[in-house]
Amino acid sequence: MDKMPWLILSAGDNVAVATAAIEAGATIAGILTRQKIEPGHKVAIADIPLGTAVVKYGQAIGRTTADVKAGDHIHSHNLHFENDRLAATANSAPEAATAEDRARTFMGYRRADGRAATRNYIGIIASVNCSTTVCRAIADEANRTILPYYEGIDGFVPIVHDQGCGMSSTGDGMSVLHRTLAGYTRHVNFGGVLMIGLGCEVNQLTLYGQSGAGNSKRHFNIQDAGGSRRAVERAMGMLREIAADVGKERRTPIPINEIIIGLQCGGSDGFSGITANPALGVAADLLAAAGGTAILSETSEIYGAEHLLRSRAINEDVARKLDDKIAWWEKYVALHGASLDNNPSPGNKRGGLTTILEKSLGAVAKGGRSPLTAVYGYAERVTAPGLVFMDTPGYDPVSATGQVAGGANLIAFTTGRGSCFGCRPAPSIKLSSNSALYLSMEEDMDIDCGTIATGDATISGKGREIFDLIIDTASGKKTKSEEFGYGDNEFVPWHLGATL
Repeated sequence: MDKMPWLILSAGDNVAVATAAIEAGATIAGILTRQKIEPGHKVAIADIPLGTAVVKYGQAIGRTTADVKAGDHIHSHNLHFENDRLAATANSAPEAATAEDRARTFMGYRRADGRAATRNYIGIIASVNCSTTVCRAIADEANRTILPYYEGIDGFVPIVHDQGCGMSSTGDGMSVLHRTLAGYTRHVNFGGVLMIGLGCEVNQLTLYGQSGAGNSKRHFNIQDAGGSRRAVERAMGMLREIAADVGKERRTPIPINEIIIGLQCGGSDGFSGITANPALGVAADLLAAAGGTAILSETSEIYGAEHLLRSRAINEDVARKLDDKIAWWEKYVALHGASLDNNPSPGNKRGGLTTILEKSLGAVAKGGRSPLTAVYGYAERVTAPGLVFMDTPGYDPVSATGQVAGGANLIAFTTGRGSCFGCRPAPSIKLSSNSALYLSMEEDMDIDCGTIATGDATISGKGREIFDLIIDTASGKKTKSEEFGYGDNEFVPWHLGATL
């Protein structure tokens, strides 16, 4: 073989990751493989006795449930989750940003309140599940009859969901829903917003006010309009007035420190943590160095690697907030009789990931190596620059919804199995962790990071390619997800509390 068919990620590791299929009986670096090893899966590079930590990325990912010999396949059959942590090693420096990197601009929309947008949509937002059908009808009619007259408007977007009634008017459930919807009503990528209620729901429109922050916002109830058809007719008149203002917006050069990017991963595989995620981390470091903001999230998917993030916190207050989020999740899953190790999905496991510790060590790489400057609750408005953390579930639509509500004007999403995703009003860049996926789903993937595993690209070089695409996308270049039309069905606020 011209190239080594596996990667050893850290000097202290006792496993390697296969970069191509390795047949049983192959001899590599003096080690005889004892079973077939699929791409992305782990192979022991030393004997690992029963009950011994399996080490990848220089960190424990679990313990063996049987004696393992060098050359053995290591996966669910002989590796078990245990809540181990190895000491955090000294943090290496973030990707070095040049003066030219810091001085770059993108072509965005400057809103009246001074914020910077990457898209110019008009939102049709439901306050309650009862108004979702009408919101979709309004958006469809507006896209058909109004949008053709306004080249500067990207579209009318229905933001609909299954909450808003049958719930307590107080408590975590309503607080999270209100915070999420409020974040969307003021989102900078909406030049205007029309919010539609039914009229008798718990989540009343009066909670949201009539004026937006930097965008035109109005609302009414279907019951007050005289029914569904009359609501659509009434909305058309209001949207024509909103569009007359929003359609005048034009792109202008804006410093990249006003980009706020949400970092996501879904359908991860054994390559995600060694290709796409660290490459995205390089791009996040470059953006942070330029004064921009990168939001790392998915608390249940950094579990096991949180000590690495904690060691990068800028002060003890930030570190303590992260500790509190982890402690809450431990209690939350225990209350429901679950374990955080339940997180890896069947697809994750087919791709070579065995435990949550292993998955988390790869997932946290999306955050690069920059200092952690702040920790936010779900859908809280993000104001700090640099790398920040937002508490969200690992479920991608819920997590990205929180990031966008917090102000992300762009999303970067890594995948190894082929997750398809969009999250209007924020454009979503898709990054494949392996080249086989990119070739099979090229119409959905924006960048192939699998070339890192084959040795045809470096993490740094691919990270800069992602950085360039972030700026191009912020300037109006459509992503593959946008081209297909993703983004209307992925608004999923975190559902907390009792259904009454």
